[in-house]
Amino acid sequence: MDARIAIQVPAGDPDALYKDRENLVSAKKATDIWAGRLAANPRDFDSAYKLAQARYWLGTNGLPEPERKAALEAGIAAARSAIALDPKRPEGHFWLAANMGALAESFGLRQGIKYRGQIKDALLATLKLDPAFLDGSADRALGRWYYKVPGLFGGSNKQSEAHLRKSLTYNPDSIISHIFLAETLADMGRKDEARKECQAAIDAPFDPDWTPEDKRFKETAKRLLRDLQR
Repeated sequence: MDARIAIQVPAGDPDALYKDRENLVSAKKATDIWAGRLAANPRDFDSAYKLAQARYWLGTNGLPEPERKAALEAGIAAARSAIALDPKRPEGHFWLAANMGALAESFGLRQGIKYRGQIKDALLATLKLDPAFLDGSADRALGRWYYKVPGLFGGSNKQSEAHLRKSLTYNPDSIISHIFLAETLADMGRKDEARKECQAAIDAPFDPDWTPEDKRFKETAKRLLRDLQR
């Protein structure tokens, strides 16, 4: 018998269910509720962007591998709905970029080419609307974009470093920003600095709103630090 205490989550509250997203059943229930609300009221902006966020989680963490691509594509559709409802809010633009970015990074060169320009445009739109959104997440994602995209197509480690350092001005304890910066610095041959960024990620406190993600990021930081110490 599992000795852990089960988390009691209100069955009809998608926000509470999503906080318990490490439990796949809870994440799916939250997604289904937001999808149902959006279907019932196509002008429900909050349900549209939250659905895009939830589908991103399912497509990058929750679902079995064969189901992830479809979840991310559905996340793109939900984000586009949010943008259509209110293009002056950053949420739709950011989660559009996030879902596209996950597809581009995980599902081959064709996906990367298909979404490269759209991802950057969506992040620039987020940055223009609210640079501080989600603690500088647009700058962080742009830093990753410049790191991942080949120089021939606009990538630049220098630009990556600049955006990642900017993102850390909004939240110096951002675990994922430290990891991304470590990878960029390592690629530039600055391994001592990269190791310091890994350690900063390991030492940073969990963000109460992003603990499920932060748990995974800390494991990534530990693996990267081990690789950099070889």
